Amino acid sequence: MKYPLVSRLLRRNTSTARIAGFILSNFIGLTIVAGALQFYNDARSLWHEEDSFVRSDYLVVNKKVTSVHTLDLSANDFTPEDIADIEAQPWVRSVGEFKKAAFRVNTHVGFADIERHGRGNPSRSSGTLSTAMFFEAVPDSFLDIPLHEWHWTPESPEVPVVISKDYLALYNFGFAAAAGLPQLSGTTVSGIPLALELTSEDGSKRLTLNGRVAAYSKRFNTILVPETFIDYMNEELTDGQHSADTVAQNPSRLIIDVSSPGDTAIGPWLEQHNLEVAGDKSASSAAYLLKIIVTIVVSIGSVISLLSLFILMLSISLLMEKNRSKLHSLLMLGYNPDDVATPYWNIITISCCGATLMSAAAIAIMRAFYLTPLKALGAEGGTFWTTILTLAIMAALIIGLNFLSVYRRVISTWR
Repeated sequence: MKYPLVSRLLRRNTSTARIAGFILSNFIGLTIVAGALQFYNDARSLWHEEDSFVRSDYLVVNKKVTSVHTLDLSANDFTPEDIADIEAQPWVRSVGEFKKAAFRVNTHVGFADIERHGRGNPSRSSGTLSTAMFFEAVPDSFLDIPLHEWHWTPESPEVPVVISKDYLALYNFGFAAAAGLPQLSGTTVSGIPLALELTSEDGSKRLTLNGRVAAYSKRFNTILVPETFIDYMNEELTDGQHSADTVAQNPSRLIIDVSSPGDTAIGPWLEQHNLEVAGDKSASSAAYLLKIIVTIVVSIGSVISLLSLFILMLSISLLMEKNRSKLHSLLMLGYNPDDVATPYWNIITISCCGATLMSAAAIAIMRAFYLTPLKALGAEGGTFWTTILTLAIMAALIIGLNFLSVYRRVISTWR
């Protein structure tokens, strides 16, 4: 300050209580806004990781089965009109159809192969485990697995298969324990070769192919193979009108990519159209609720910050009103408007920077408490620069607006 006596003169009537009130309210507002954004940034991976407990952007739906429809196999299929109606809903981004296999599938696994990958019963290693299976396919864009190995052509040596993670748990803790077979990890099962026996519905055609478990899905409670495989084998193994009708059937299940998981409009609409969602979708509601809470918290913090801005503007305005005659006299004596405004600018800058530093410290302490349990839930955590940038932008806006207000008032006093 070029004129320290002028600065001391203009600050004589400064209200410490009002400035403290601004610092406190500004601190609370900045902490709420920047803290909520920092928490969202730290937890955002929970919304984007496929295995996240709150990630659920997809709904697998089917029509409810009633006693009236038990004998009509196509009564619960989705017609093109049904699919168009779903696609027209505002919360739907895209819809995928489950394709059915028009052939029977049997899988054979040798006990020797299982024994080689675990600690089973050696006396049974010469036998074979056989089971009937079913195959479905969905568009690749709806899968929750890496797609670099998810392809099949008639020349491929193996058929990649995706199974539900629940199926592996059922094998390990249900079937394996009862049958005296070893429990297997997902990596181990992926190394066990599968012999797939495909048979047309009338039994006139039969193919034997090699398969392997390529990945495990949490999104689908089914057994998936590539669409190209389903399409090719449906053509290859269909024989007669019945099989042709099976291929041409409408889908009985759909997968919906929703824009707002947990949207309150989804449940009533599905209920009204007699549709049910596969699996537990409480995660969708949790994700939607968390986003709403973050939005509300940021809104409240923004309101408090806005109020603190007005508190400071009012405090400075009252102070300048008390010193109006002094301001006018100084300006008439030839002092520059910037020099007259500088004492008030200093008050604004020091108060706002103090509130900003306090807010950054409070958020850092708060983050130290919640970051460890958040990472235990699978979150990767974000960078603290989010908080620094947010606080810097908000502080710059508050300081800039107050600087402009002071300068305009000084000019109006001069005139």
